[in-house]
Amino acid sequence: MSDIKNQIEQEIENARTVCSTEGETSSECAAAWDAVEELQAEAAHQRQKHPEKTSFQQYCDENPDAAECRVYDD
Repeated sequence: MSDIKNQIEQEIENARTVCSTEGETSSECAAAWDAVEELQAEAAHQRQKHPEKTSFQQYCDENPDAAECRVYDD
């Protein structure tokens, strides 16, 4: 995940450079910011596919027999 964060940071820097040289209203500037948005969307999609576990979920993974982690079927 840190790899995509690095790519986003690089694309943001690139977009700022392009916009400062080509102009804020240029098509190159818009395309550079589109690339940033696409990477951010991909990062959000990856987070959604693999949500981080909460501390409680990690605890239950490590201690499945703990009373607070037991699940009872009705």
